[in-house]
Amino acid sequence: MVQKDKIYLVGFMAAGKTTTASTLGNRLGWTAVDLDTRIELQEQQSISEIFATHGERHFRAAEKRALTELLAQRHTVIATGGGTFVSIENRELINNDGCSAWLDVSLNTVVERLPLDGTRPLAAERDSMALLYAARLSAYKHAHLHLKADRATTDELVSQIVTYLGED
Repeated sequence: MVQKDKIYLVGFMAAGKTTTASTLGNRLGWTAVDLDTRIELQEQQSISEIFATHGERHFRAAEKRALTELLAQRHTVIATGGGTFVSIENRELINNDGCSAWLDVSLNTVVERLPLDGTRPLAAERDSMALLYAARLSAYKHAHLHLKADRATTDELVSQIVTYLGED
């Protein structure tokens, strides 16, 4: 049985997880947390700086720590990082703790939305990003709820999640 007092938004970078989390949190009267922002505050570095100075392995350990710290919180919407749900261990924590909702966007949408300013370390090279996108799709398919997010507005996505929760 899926616990419906906590929502984890999963999906590739630039899928709209942070914006949707904030809007959904407001609609439900729940706390909204951006996992990447939480990691940046704890590490006192931006995600790109963490990757550059410590590497992805360090980042993933910090991500796991931040995720674990949030397990006790209820009535919370969490925007995960694009790679959070790829880890089998993280995925099991998420799916056992609350409802996971996959914001599914096409690679074309990702490319349109992503800035080329270096703030997304894993998006710096488009060919490798396309491979990463393809590799992550199989993980995202384990989410409880699958939402097509290419053309949906934030309000439409929020309404679909609220309906799924039975809160409307």
